[in-house]
Amino acid sequence: MTVLYEDNHIIAVSKTCNELVQGDKTGDECLIDMVKQYLKVEHNKPGNVFLGLPHRLDRPTSGVVLFAKTSKALVRLNEMFQKHDAIQKIYWAITATPPIPAEGMLEHYLIRREEENKSYVAKPDKTGNYSKQAKRACLLYKTLSHTDRYTLVQVQLQTGRHHQIRCQLAAIGCPIKGDLKYGAKRSNPDGGISLHARSISFVHPVSGQRLTITAPVPQDNLWKALTASL
Repeated sequence: MTVLYEDNHIIAVSKTCNELVQGDKTGDECLIDMVKQYLKVEHNKPGNVFLGLPHRLDRPTSGVVLFAKTSKALVRLNEMFQKHDAIQKIYWAITATPPIPAEGMLEHYLIRREEENKSYVAKPDKTGNYSKQAKRACLLYKTLSHTDRYTLVQVQLQTGRHHQIRCQLAAIGCPIKGDLKYGAKRSNPDGGISLHARSISFVHPVSGQRLTITAPVPQDNLWKALTASL
């Protein structure tokens, strides 16, 4: 765990692809517990440490995760995350197939299957309408760089749906490297997927200052090659 930013009200850390954000049935250590322990030791806090989680990242995804250190900050951040135009999240994804065209907007309606922990692109009925379970998903994307075999794609979310980037890129024939669930041909050696929450930009919930917090990309040769010129 690497701390990217901290003040009296918020803390942002860099998550690796194998870390859980919050506990689950595996019982593995999670970022919430790691950050609480960091705050307890670093600031010599007795008793329980308050830490709020206004958003999440999937376990196989890396990048910036933002936490609230006070209840005031948590309430305001929760409101911001519910209004998707209040917070700008930029993701970088590596795909084996380049998107065509090289940049544009993707809009689908997605249905989440809880039992599979997976989302699917919904199809309209004969009248052009979608079922009530289908939720509109929209993102902007553009190609940033490429090697002989892989392409680095930047994604800016306009909505916040379950597995949205993974599902929408797969829907246009560009599954994320390592993402077997959404059509990648093989897994990554580290068990993660090549999707990185690169940055988050927002107005500080207490000070009102505009902040942009950026997470360094994973330290492997492919990420280095694709980001060397950026």
